Amino acid sequence: MIRSKRADGYRIITLDRPDRRNALTPQGLTQLEAAIRGATAPVLYLHGAGSAFCAGADLDSVAALSDPEAFAAHGQRVANAIAETDAIVVAGIDGPARGGGVELAAACDLRIATPQATFAEPGVRFGLFGAWGGTLRLPYLVGEGNALDIALSGRTIDAEEARRMGLVSRLVDHPERVAKELTANKPDALAHVKHRIRDRAELSTQLEAETTAFAALYDRYGEAIAADRFD
Repeated sequence: MIRSKRADGYRIITLDRPDRRNALTPQGLTQLEAAIRGATAPVLYLHGAGSAFCAGADLDSVAALSDPEAFAAHGQRVANAIAETDAIVVAGIDGPARGGGVELAAACDLRIATPQATFAEPGVRFGLFGAWGGTLRLPYLVGEGNALDIALSGRTIDAEEARRMGLVSRLVDHPERVAKELTANKPDALAHVKHRIRDRAELSTQLEAETTAFAALYDRYGEAIAADRFD
């Protein structure tokens, strides 16, 4: 499900489940966290195989959850691994990012999209919400008003609107080239800049509240999830 390979001065991490739009199971989350934490390159390029970036959590896995709070915390650990690593993590978004896919992208240091990228947090249609750090990171990126619009409406926004909001750093035809460009800079300088800009002193307390709220909603709506699908 997760492939990792070395490139010229950086590492490429691929979400490789194109038949399910790279939706992540618990096993996939574990593999992705290991790939992030085990990487030694100064720059990591995260992208999806096929026509999507990531559809978020695999709904078959979500429907079968026995411990929704632990599942939310699992996704948060992966997002935190992205945010905490010394490497600069560049999300290359070409096609749909949905739910947890938006949250993983939000945890990255740069979100570089093609004009074909689209974004949505459709969990409210199922009685859930983005609990992999989405309620915390989106407001930092796009402001409270835009974050509420994205999360409450569940609507899909295109790449240009995402760029105007600040969800996307740049629109380009070849996102991987941005990762390669960063390798011209000194790795220790990149790491220090990242950690100083991204310091979140109270993040752990807020993430705990997010997992608790997700679990409460899952207890109420979880049985209906298997009967529906995100767009």
